[in-house]
Order: sequence, then structure tokens, then C-alpha cells
Amino acid sequence: MNEYVLGVDIGSGSVKLTLLSREGKIAGTAGCEYPTFYPHVGFCEQEPEDWCKAFKTALAELMNETGVTPQEIKALAPDAATHTAVLLDGEGKVLRRAILWTDQRCTQEVAFLKETCLEAVKAQCLNTPTTVWTLPQFMWLQKHEPETWSKVRRILFAKDYLRYRLTGRIETDHIDAAGSMFYDVMAQAWSTELCKIGSIDESLLPPLRDPNHVAGVVTPEAAEEFGLCPGTTVLVGTTDTVMEVLAAGGVTPGHATVKLATAGRICVISPKELDSPFIFNYRHVVPGLWYPGTATASCANSYRWYRDAIGKDTFRELDAGAEKIPAGSDGLMFHPYLNGELTPYNDPKMRGSYTGISAGHTTAHFTRATLEGVALSLRDCMEVLGELGVLMTRVRIIGGGAKGPLWRQIVSDVLGLPMEKVKVDDSSFGSAMLAAVGIGWFESYAQAAEACIEIDSVTTPNPEAQAVYEELFPRYQAIARALAPLYR
Repeated sequence: MNEYVLGVDIGSGSVKLTLLSREGKIAGTAGCEYPTFYPHVGFCEQEPEDWCKAFKTALAELMNETGVTPQEIKALAPDAATHTAVLLDGEGKVLRRAILWTDQRCTQEVAFLKETCLEAVKAQCLNTPTTVWTLPQFMWLQKHEPETWSKVRRILFAKDYLRYRLTGRIETDHIDAAGSMFYDVMAQAWSTELCKIGSIDESLLPPLRDPNHVAGVVTPEAAEEFGLCPGTTVLVGTTDTVMEVLAAGGVTPGHATVKLATAGRICVISPKELDSPFIFNYRHVVPGLWYPGTATASCANSYRWYRDAIGKDTFRELDAGAEKIPAGSDGLMFHPYLNGELTPYNDPKMRGSYTGISAGHTTAHFTRATLEGVALSLRDCMEVLGELGVLMTRVRIIGGGAKGPLWRQIVSDVLGLPMEKVKVDDSSFGSAMLAAVGIGWFESYAQAAEACIEIDSVTTPNPEAQAVYEELFPRYQAIARALAPLYR
């Protein structure tokens, strides 16, 4: 009988699964979408039950297409976006939709934290309050939904809820806990001080484990519901970003990833955290390492919005037109602040814009400008890392946006860096490797990366285009700073 491990990613819009063989080969992948709800301007929520239904659907599709049986799956590990809390009542039922990290409702609570306890937050969380964090989200809930909050008996995060449904066990990992902003990163424990600031009862919080810790096994009830084998090993799992970093082979200081997904990120493997209000500091699954990162809030999300609202064509057709437009889009420039901006502004009030429009600009110009604007936003992110003295010795480009050769080339030109693309970069692939390490198939994450990862292509900067973007970047920054006060 063949043996496999399963990586499960609860993504921004779908569940994604990767099945990995004992030899480190991908045996199959599958996915299933679910909706996101926007009940008010700036609100962004999902139903935890939708994640479970999508997992069941995707798993059935995966096993049907591969012919793999439930008995052949020896272990699975889940991952999901950080900051996505799930609230349970005394019977283990979900109390409300989960608030996503893209939600902007808690701006007043963020301001309160900055005014009253910024140093305490920074000292323990190594991060600065913004609307993405769970602590200000919980403070908002206490103020605006007190009846719901009064019923909370257990607090989990997204990947923990799926694992709870599979095993009946309640716990979380240290990396996901760090996304809460009521966890002491250096002490690696829940912070009594920050919980008190946020009026959070510590007894509601789950026990803390390492990501590769065995959480439990699939219960008979869950096996019948989801189509797994009773007794299948389930690991704690962790956050999607560190699993993407692992999927790209980022296991050594200096290794970096540039991510073109819903949001854009540049993460660099480091032996220590980085001191900046624009950096998200998280520990790596590799002991002793960190993966501090910068973030632009709307990356592939910008291109998807542009396609639906303006381009009105397939990505392939839009790219084909944009390829014919010269670097710089003949003066047309896009700033991708559709949901505010993170690095280097931390300003939820900022908004997107096209500037420099002339009568000669076509749809193809707008397409290329959109791709360039996101790349220039990533350049803003890279500048923050450069100011901190961070050296990127190897860069791999990941995410759905990286599938397009034009966008890969633009990003390489704007950042001035050669970029490797791996064949598979989904976080569910990283979680499958985590599961394989957790049950002893590989001795280390480095060994797993060596055995499992393959390079698909390499993109190098075009010197002429790079020179154009070097000249444009200061104008890009100047426009962003000039418009920011107007949105407030």
C-alpha cells in the first residue's frame, strides 16, 4: 500500500489540498471555493462551516481523481491565514462569522492601543497595532456585539477550527498565536498584560503547541462526515505564510519570497526579529529562525478587481495587450491601495488611484499600469527591508500572480532582482511537508525541501526596463504621500 500525507490550506477564498507521497512527489491537488461576506463598508467575514464543507468537497474530488484511499493517508496538517479568530460557545458551536485580516472595522481600537499601550504591545508582540490584528478586533466586538461576546467559551483560529472538527481537540500553535496581539512572542506564552488590556479571559484561550506536534487523530464521527480513515494522525499545523515560505524552500537566513497573492508580501528568513512598525515579525517552523515580512494590502486582488471592473477580459488576454506597452505605461501610474495600505504607511484610509492619464492611453496601458503599480508597491516594501540592512541572497517568487510571465518580469525589473519560480508554491504543499516531518518521514525541514521542491523557471531583470522603473519609483512615492492626506 502506498503512503501519503495531506496538506490543507484554508485560503482567502478557497480550501486547497496537496497530497504528497513518501518519496516527496505531489500525487494530486484539489480545491473548493467559498464565499466572503461584506455586510458593511470595510467589513470582511467568512463562515467557518463553509471551510469545513469546502474541505469535504475538495477531499472527495482529490481522492476520486487520484484513486488514493483514506487508509493510504497517514497524516494531515492544516494551515490558514493569521488573525482569523473563531468564537465558540459552551457547546462548541460557532457564535458568529470569522473576521478576516482584511477587515477594517477596528480603526478606533487600533488608535486607542497606540495611544495608551504602544510600548507594551511592541515589547511583547514585536509588532505595531493595525486593523489586521485580533486584539483590536476583539475590542470592537466587546463594544458593538456584547451579547455575542458574553457567550464566548473557547477561542480558536481558522486552521484550529477545522482540526477541532476532525479530532475534537482544542489547541493552537505558537506562530498563529503571535498573530493575535495578546501573545508574548519572546516568552512564547499568552500575555496576561495584553489579555487584561483587551478584556480577554485567558481561560478561553487554547493550549499552545509546536506546529509539528501531533494534535490527535481523526475521530470515527469525523471520518464518516469528511471521508477520512478513523485514527488518521492530525498535526497542529500553523499559518499559511510560513507554509508558503517552506513550500518555496525558505529554510536558510537570506532566503526570501516575493508573494503575488490576494495581498503581496516580501518575507526574508532571519536569525532574529526586525525592529520596524512596518514589519510583521513571526517565528519560522525551523527552530531559531524568523520570517519577518512586509506587506502590500492589495496585490492580486488589485488585478482581479481591475479585470472585473475595467479590463472586462481574461487575464491571458489582458496580459497579451499589456506586453505591447513599454515599461512605465507612457506616464500612466496606478497605486493599489484598494483596502488602505500596510508597508510603509499602515494607513487604512489610503485609496487606490490612476494618475497621469492622457488621451492616448488605452485599456492595455491601464492593464500594464495596474501590474506595475503593485510591483512598485512591493518596491516600497523592499526599501523598508533595505533600510534595516536585510540582505536577500536568493529570491523566489510565489503566489497566483506569479504564474503570469509578464507580471514576473515586471516585478523582477522593478525590484532589480533575479527570481526563481518553484513548480508548486501553495501553502498546502508546505503543510504536507510539515506533516511529513512531523511523522518522521524527513529528519528536518531542510531535508524535506531538498527532496520535494523543484524549480520551474528563473526570471532576470531587463536592464532597460529596470532603468525606467528606477526613475519612476520616486514619483510613485511622491504621489502616494501627496494623496494620502486627502483621503483622511
